[in-house]
Amino acid sequence: MQTLEETKPGTTVRVAKIGGAGPVKRRIMEMGITKGVEIYVRKVAPLGDPIEISVRGYELSLRKADAELVEVE
Repeated sequence: MQTLEETKPGTTVRVAKIGGAGPVKRRIMEMGITKGVEIYVRKVAPLGDPIEISVRGYELSLRKADAELVEVE
């Protein structure tokens, strides 16, 4: 199992599990990243932070630390 942070740009993945606890996990879920949703990784900034993704029909920039908490398949 890999994390969203490890996913290469141009790849579509499905969320398997969201790690973290409390407010961090809730904030990720409020952005629309929930178990089973498909995510398209659009691009990654030159230094790796942030990661730009498409989820549920909108564009989202996600910090590397948050992307490490999202396990994908």
